[in-house]
Amino acid sequence: MPLGSPLDWTLLIAALVALLVVDLLLVRGRGEMPTRVAAVWSIVWIAIALAFGGVLYLFGTTEQSATYFAGYLVEKSLSLDNVFVFLVVFGAFAIPTPKRVRLLTYGIVLALVLRLIFILVGAAALDAASWLTYPFAALLGWTGWRLWKHRNDHDGDEKLIEGVKSRMTIAEGDHGDKLLTKVDGKRMLTTAGAALVAIAIVDIIFAVDSVPAILGITTDTYVVFAANAFALLGLRPLFFLVAELVARLRHLKAALAALLVFIAAKMTYGEIFGKVGPEWSLGGVVLILGAGVLASLPSYRREKAQEKDAAVQEGEEPLV
Repeated sequence: MPLGSPLDWTLLIAALVALLVVDLLLVRGRGEMPTRVAAVWSIVWIAIALAFGGVLYLFGTTEQSATYFAGYLVEKSLSLDNVFVFLVVFGAFAIPTPKRVRLLTYGIVLALVLRLIFILVGAAALDAASWLTYPFAALLGWTGWRLWKHRNDHDGDEKLIEGVKSRMTIAEGDHGDKLLTKVDGKRMLTTAGAALVAIAIVDIIFAVDSVPAILGITTDTYVVFAANAFALLGLRPLFFLVAELVARLRHLKAALAALLVFIAAKMTYGEIFGKVGPEWSLGGVVLILGAGVLASLPSYRREKAQEKDAAVQEGEEPLV
């Protein structure tokens, strides 16, 4: 019997709240997380997410388990780009490191709420009108094309943040942890408040991009929300690793672009010819993302070797 009863939802949300509290306590008082600690905790969060997939397999159905793993891989991969854009936001608004953790927390909680709303609305819409599969698939295809165009840069993200920033009136000076302040009797956003508004806009955009991607794999709202939630829970330690990960996984964006087009094609095929089995979704996701990772590692090593050679030729100490 598939999981998804009111009791199952209650237990899932209670577990997520407990894990979020643990995540908050983990970084309490920290302005920055050392890379090694961030790597360890990233592995811990991934292990917890995989364990939930095991729970679905044991107490739910094999289809729920397979689609959860496929959805989790998609959302986790998209979250890398999500975190990088958070980094762009903090840089654009010159948010110092000690203040970033609190804003990141707000961003994660807001993302969870937005994803739940988008998931419930999107799944209900697809159930009520199956023809909406086609515009959903078109949206995924367009998102894939957009990712492909910017597969080697983040110019589009930076332009978006600069555009948002230019449309806000921000109070000058340091206002501590306040999000709003009064200047000459007029209420204004502080830099932290403006950064939070930008993060909220980014959360909405990523929800619009990522929710259709996982709904293309399954419309089981319990599985879709769980995959999104567990992918988002590990964002905080991932935030401190993302610059290095993005440098190493240089072909991940291209793989994500191909993956979104694959899911769009799967949605369209399923609507015309009948449902595609979950094993095809999971297999396709693993194959495409795996190819992106495997293609990235040799390129990264080759670039590092070229940098060392260039440093040696210029008479500098090679970087280790």
